[in-house]
Amino acid sequence: MTHSLFNTKEAADYLGVSKAFLERDRCYTGRIRFIKVGSRAVRYRLEDLNQFIESQVRRSTSHVAVSA
Repeated sequence: MTHSLFNTKEAADYLGVSKAFLERDRCYTGRIRFIKVGSRAVRYRLEDLNQFIESQVRRSTSHVAVSA
């Protein structure tokens, strides 16, 4: 089985967010798991992006997410 790896722009496009959103997430909140390849390259696995999407599902605007 092959694992799909996305660079930051590809991951941002997949999630419908900006590259800056992912960069801030990596530095400050760490909600989206990522892989560091070498000293600089950052990659995202498809399953981690989908897990983040699932973690954002809400039933109402007052619903609070439960951390995994």
